[in-house]
Amino acid sequence: MKTEVPAVEHAPAHNGHGAPETSFRSRYEAALNNPTLAGNVERFQRNWRTNRDRAMTEIPFEEMRRQFKAAKTRVTDNLDTYLAQFTAMAEQAGATVHYAEDADAANRIVLEICRKHGATLIAKSKSMVSEEIELNHRLAEEGISVIETDMGEWIIQQAGQRPSHIVGPALHMGRKEVGSLLNRVLERPVSLEDIPEQVRTIRDEMRPAFFNAGVGMTGANALIAETGTVMMCTNEGNGRLASSVPPVHIVLAGIEKLVPTWDDAMTQLRLLARSGTGQRLTVYSTFITGPTPGHEMHIILVDNGRRAMHAMKEFVEAMHCIRCGACANVCPPYREVSGHVFGHIYTGAIGLVVTPFHHGIDAVAKPQSLCLSCNACETVCPVGIPLPRQIIDVRKMVVQKKGMPTAKRVVLDVYSRPKLFDAATRIGSRAQRPLKRGRFIRGRHVPILKSQTRWRSMPALARRPLRDRAPYGGVQEAGPALIPNEAAGKTVALFPGCLTDRLYPEQGEAIAATLRALGVRVVYPPGLHCCGLPANNSGDDANAKRMARHTIRALERTLDGTRIDAIVSGSASCVATLAQDYLHLFRDDPAWKLRAERLAERVMDFTTFLTKVAKLPAGSLATDERMVVTYHDSCQGLNALGLREEPRYLLRDVLGCEIQELEENTLCCGFGGSFGFEYPEVSERLMNRKLNNAQATGAPVLVTDNQGCIMHLRGGCDASGRRLRIVHLAELIAERIQQVEAKQTGQQTAAQS
Repeated sequence: MKTEVPAVEHAPAHNGHGAPETSFRSRYEAALNNPTLAGNVERFQRNWRTNRDRAMTEIPFEEMRRQFKAAKTRVTDNLDTYLAQFTAMAEQAGATVHYAEDADAANRIVLEICRKHGATLIAKSKSMVSEEIELNHRLAEEGISVIETDMGEWIIQQAGQRPSHIVGPALHMGRKEVGSLLNRVLERPVSLEDIPEQVRTIRDEMRPAFFNAGVGMTGANALIAETGTVMMCTNEGNGRLASSVPPVHIVLAGIEKLVPTWDDAMTQLRLLARSGTGQRLTVYSTFITGPTPGHEMHIILVDNGRRAMHAMKEFVEAMHCIRCGACANVCPPYREVSGHVFGHIYTGAIGLVVTPFHHGIDAVAKPQSLCLSCNACETVCPVGIPLPRQIIDVRKMVVQKKGMPTAKRVVLDVYSRPKLFDAATRIGSRAQRPLKRGRFIRGRHVPILKSQTRWRSMPALARRPLRDRAPYGGVQEAGPALIPNEAAGKTVALFPGCLTDRLYPEQGEAIAATLRALGVRVVYPPGLHCCGLPANNSGDDANAKRMARHTIRALERTLDGTRIDAIVSGSASCVATLAQDYLHLFRDDPAWKLRAERLAERVMDFTTFLTKVAKLPAGSLATDERMVVTYHDSCQGLNALGLREEPRYLLRDVLGCEIQELEENTLCCGFGGSFGFEYPEVSERLMNRKLNNAQATGAPVLVTDNQGCIMHLRGGCDASGRRLRIVHLAELIAERIQQVEAKQTGQQTAAQS
């Protein structure tokens, strides 16, 4: 079943002052060439993460987000009921409630209210819905001025830009840029360094607008259905002034802002500020039920594609969003290019999801390709929206409508056919010889490879893949358990994954050797190929399903013919695909979904098998030599599988290593599959940040659990000449097992002599 969104026709987006927005490629290149942009966003992200994590220790975050998600689900399950309840209660309190089907209707309602009252100036507090419908530009065409009174919004209004972030609209600008802007637009000297002076100047400049405006406008953080109350959260007080000083107050809000009760609104308050700015609460939490005496209050409830979103099960959870911006605050590509590139009008991960519904598929076609599927956004979302999955569904919509680049299509078509792929890689392993230098391909003078191998050497295909080294389709019997463990006597089917098979067969051998040393029987299922992750993450739904079915069939044949206790893989990405992504991939196919569910119950990663099944005892593989290592949390291992303490237990407690923790260990290394080929500039920056942080620890060895990260980081080390050993966790454990085995053998020999 195709994932489709109704066509949305909109006039071209404007930059805030009516000028048409430049192309995606132009914005991307401008961001890369801006010497201060990435630094401004990085400082914000780092400070936010520290403050957010500290604030979250004060509340039971997981419990509260489950609770609030349940409240938002009640709304989406009964949308019309809660809309009717809110409307009735708000009107009973004296407000006038309007419903706008689309952006044009919303703008028309605002215009009619202004004309009725002869208003030519609106003092507007922050409202992302007004940005969504391009209110300022539309009203300007009718001779009505809108003054932004949120400090960040005022700054970007003067700069002729749109917000780069849902909460911090001007966070991409530093103090010097703001100071220069003030000097230019105010035509008087303002400090380039003194932020308090800049703040005072802006406040003095905007304050008369509240008293001169015929209409005040605000957004809403929540619409409380049981009382018809509007909840606003601000840090500057401008929302209170805009809603109470002008004689007419207009609230512009999307229909998804509904919450059932005051209790739900209080839960949102406790999550919102912590997620948005790292505060316990915003400075002002304002609740408005009906108009100020003697004034008018109009509440415009905007659809503009929200019902289309609500009607699609893949995207209905996006209606739960409370616009905290946390998803942008952990996004690695966002850090490098900001929201003017990573998004359209709504920025960050949630922007990629909602944009097709508000502004059409063309508006998101390019920005969505900047997502490298690191899954960090979902981990911090206060309502647990499955943003990574939804972005891939958007990507599939883009591919359905606009197709895929020819080169990428050819590669994925070859990838999806096991026999053709096998032949291609075997031919490639011979054809690569002129460019091969050790274990890497360096083609800095070859046009196609030049842009890649300048900064990251590519891995050479293994001369003999794992399937040629191991008893492919056969069994390796268990050896005697060298150390006490609870997995001895079990049988495991090994799912190596295509990167292990074709690039790093020694890692597959290390996994098998470790399992056998624990007394585990290892089965090599015949017919395995690739799990389909590259196709799925590229938006190639047809090939993703083809490869998933092939994998399920191959593993089912092994499960049916042999008693298998678990299917184990050393690739966190493959495990996440098999155990999680397949369930969504076959959501509309009950028969295949059931088969995927049965398979998911048996699949686990190598780290989990050692810690939860084998339960390796502390100190069981320790030696007199205390190895110093640092650990890179792969995105799929940490964010998709939830592995954090498990690999550290193995390194620290089982192997006796000293772990020097990486700074920003949760930040992606920049691999992202094809991302590095499509956006090498961003990929290189993220890779270098990871490698720099690793070198700063002083550890000579970096350990991880994902072959894609290993490929990326090893290539970066080779290209730059860094002396850092990068290994899979299984390789380190297998080496230690060899040492223990040699020690035991030596002790036995000594005893016999």
